Amino acid sequence: MSAAALTDREVRTTRTIHAPRERVFAAWTDALQLARWWGPNGFTNTFHRFELKPEGIWEFTMHGPNAMDFNNTCVFKRIEAPSYLEFDHLKEMHFYKAMVTFTAVPEGTLVDWTMRFDTAEELAPIKAFIEKANEENMDKLQQLINDQP
Repeated sequence: MSAAALTDREVRTTRTIHAPRERVFAAWTDALQLARWWGPNGFTNTFHRFELKPEGIWEFTMHGPNAMDFNNTCVFKRIEAPSYLEFDHLKEMHFYKAMVTFTAVPEGTLVDWTMRFDTAEELAPIKAFIEKANEENMDKLQQLINDQP
């Protein structure tokens, strides 16, 4: 498959988070921290199951600002602390593979987050929403880190 074909079915979000790599990785892999920042603005989470291991299940409900609930199930695929995290999002709405790389940089940690969907056609109608939502996620992550000593 060509690089262009992959790009058409991916959303890539990059952000430098002003904190050490181990701290940022922990915010992605500790259920208590992750529940506080995951999701776009106005969303909260209830985690039902969080098994941080290969083939471990992450089940949670995202509570939207419109009082709608969105059930999610993910399966962790690769966990290489503190540099890489990969999981498959299985349901409720769209399948995608999330691949997140954490690189130490002088300013903190460069987070490079790719969401790969099955097809470009599936991604196209939701791509703009996901791009905006991911930026809001990164804002909330940075705020969480700023708020903790």
